[in-house]
Amino acid sequence: MKYFLRYLKPHVLTMCFGFFIKFSGTIMDLLIPYILSYIIDEVTPKNDIGLVVRWGLLMILCAALVLLTNVWANRIASAVSRDVIHALRYDLFYRISYLSGSQVDFFTIPSLVTRMTSDTYNLHRMLNMIQRMGVRAPILFLGGIAITMAIDPYLSAILCVLLPFMILVVAHISKKSIPLFIQAQKSADNMIRVVRENSTGIRVIKALSRGQYEMDRYDTVNRQLTKDESTASITMAASSPLINMLLNTGLVLVILVGAWRVSTGSMKPGVIVAFLTYFTIILNAVMAVSRLITMYSRAAASADRIAEVLNTPPDMMIFPAESENGGTGTSEAGNAKTSSSAAAGSEKPAAAPHIELRDVTFSYHKSASRTNLSHISLSLKHGQSLGIIGPTGAGKSTLVQLLLRLYDLDSGEIRIDGRNITTFPLKELRQKFGVVFQNDTLFKETLLENIDMGRKLSMDAIKEAAHTAQAEEFIEAAGGYDTQIAVKGANLSGGQKQRVLIARALSGRPEILILDDSSSALDYKTDAAFRKELEERYGAATTIIIAQRVSSILHCDQILVLEDGVCQGLGTHEELLKSCGVYREISEIQMGGDSE
Repeated sequence: MKYFLRYLKPHVLTMCFGFFIKFSGTIMDLLIPYILSYIIDEVTPKNDIGLVVRWGLLMILCAALVLLTNVWANRIASAVSRDVIHALRYDLFYRISYLSGSQVDFFTIPSLVTRMTSDTYNLHRMLNMIQRMGVRAPILFLGGIAITMAIDPYLSAILCVLLPFMILVVAHISKKSIPLFIQAQKSADNMIRVVRENSTGIRVIKALSRGQYEMDRYDTVNRQLTKDESTASITMAASSPLINMLLNTGLVLVILVGAWRVSTGSMKPGVIVAFLTYFTIILNAVMAVSRLITMYSRAAASADRIAEVLNTPPDMMIFPAESENGGTGTSEAGNAKTSSSAAAGSEKPAAAPHIELRDVTFSYHKSASRTNLSHISLSLKHGQSLGIIGPTGAGKSTLVQLLLRLYDLDSGEIRIDGRNITTFPLKELRQKFGVVFQNDTLFKETLLENIDMGRKLSMDAIKEAAHTAQAEEFIEAAGGYDTQIAVKGANLSGGQKQRVLIARALSGRPEILILDDSSSALDYKTDAAFRKELEERYGAATTIIIAQRVSSILHCDQILVLEDGVCQGLGTHEELLKSCGVYREISEIQMGGDSE
């Protein structure tokens, strides 16, 4: 919760002004029962109607001021809460956007969604309620006690006896509730994960008739969430009845003792009427404080979850560039310090390859026994092409993510133009690439916005990329570049999606083009036309093609064959047919006797 306080600093003066207004209105509220008591005990016995009317008008004025100040203060509270949570959500979204792949894997996407939505909402409610009741309730509570003690110390003693018990109840229950609310939020993460998986894979679920199975799976996580929320809410809800019981017990005692004192002449009737009113005010104030504590418990759990993301240090650090071509270049953060000289980089050697991998090893689980890539080495000159082929799970897409530095290596190094990629600022590094991922995303925007992606590219560049990607014809048939795309491109076929994604990658004229299984939905004729246009128009780019079809990569300058993260062969198509059994088997299965 301490981290959250920094977002309140710019609004301190506004909050103080709102608190002052709320304070003024609360004082007016406390005066009303006292004025009523004075009218009953002092004004009414004088039989002066004019005096009664004047004091009555004073009560009405106080009530009007209470209404005005509460409305004004509540509007200020709403504005402050809105602005604070807006800034918090922005920073949280920004931080999430720059989490590395391993950090996203650690938090999980459903959990990040929950932190962006329900956790920030809990903080919004808490901040709004604290500004509304955080001043009013304590003043009503303390002011009510002070006035009742001034009116009659004997009756006030009853309330003072009850106070320690109320404080113990609230403190004990609040201490127990915060861990329960944290567990409830984790259960909410699990439920969102299941809902997200089901909404994304709804077609597969229907096609395989897995509806009931998924309903049962959802019911399991939903029941767990309900159980955890019920446990937390029931635990916290116990405070209100207990406090209510204590205060009502005190109220009964006040009536009994007050009636006895009135009968003995020690107290006037107006005093007991005022005292009962103040006691009711104190009761409501304590209940409000109890609700505030409940809300604070939930918000404190949410604040810790949000701070966990915001305080996560970047693990994609920029390391000093080596002055020479040597050095290990390992990406482990503990072996190097950040340096402002990284942006400048080192002078690239005259004959440096465009892309060079040196003994690259990586594991998602950071386990030496479960490596996803093991000791991969290769180099590509400017304008050369690399094809990568291998069975599912061989590590093909992982290699692409390492090139983009979405993950850092466990050992080895990757160099671009002789410079270790860990010395590039991430934006500078990634601007060199044009990428079509295996499971890429189209946004609910126009075709033009999905290709441009906010880069403000010229229409000539976009049209040339669309022409090369063989997307021009269907874009015109669909109504042009201003045609709206549905969520995840649901209104496009698989081949149309891939062509739009290829156009997106090409439109920025990248130095390095990566096509990760980007033509699997294209027919052979369209694929061949695309390869021809790609070579003619974007031949200067160094190209990496990940494919399942040998026909898509057989003309590449080099072909890397991966199996279980290990290089089984590296060379041209003809060389691999002779030297690599794995590649020869794939080629013969797909191309038969025409593989030579």
